[in-house]
Amino acid sequence: MGKGWIRLGVAVGAVALLVGAGRRYGLDAEAALRPFRRLEERLGMWAIPVYVAAHTLTLALCLPYAVFFEAGASLLFGFVPAVLCVFSAKVLGASLSFWIGRAIFRSSKSATEWAHSSRYFHLLARGVERDGWRFVLLARFSPLPSYVINYGLAATEVGFLVDFLLPTVTGCLPMILQNTSLGSLAGAAVASTTGSKTKQSSRAHNI
Repeated sequence: MGKGWIRLGVAVGAVALLVGAGRRYGLDAEAALRPFRRLEERLGMWAIPVYVAAHTLTLALCLPYAVFFEAGASLLFGFVPAVLCVFSAKVLGASLSFWIGRAIFRSSKSATEWAHSSRYFHLLARGVERDGWRFVLLARFSPLPSYVINYGLAATEVGFLVDFLLPTVTGCLPMILQNTSLGSLAGAAVASTTGSKTKQSSRAHNI
């Protein structure tokens, strides 16, 4: 959980900087988001499927900074649609990672030997052998990155549906709610900054 708290602190700090800079230096945060809103409008009904597909690939390819990608969903779609979008991408990304990993480890002896040499693999293998889906659920709350869990479990004999997918569906919800809530907080910060600038402009005009 330590790494999750670090990511949370960084994201909260970024929101605080956004608000502070907007109020102190008159930065237009809404203008920075405008290109993304225009892209969303241009995509129309395809905006959410495109986001889910893109985020699924970032998760499967182990790209960093998922917290910012997921927080951005709230800025674009609103909190509830964002939760559904990120949830779909998380489940699809974990499933895609699992099957890519399983295909690689079952077809490549060198990849399997490399996985077996990792201390994380032995931790996952012993835990799954002992506790099955319960261990996978606990692993989702651990400091281990999700891609290590996804690909590491693919190298074990864990079953997909009961032992991997169901615990993943349950275990990813707290982090999804955290990250999308950060996006909502950032959206409120942008609205607050924009509202303050509008009031100041109105007062100056009246004077």
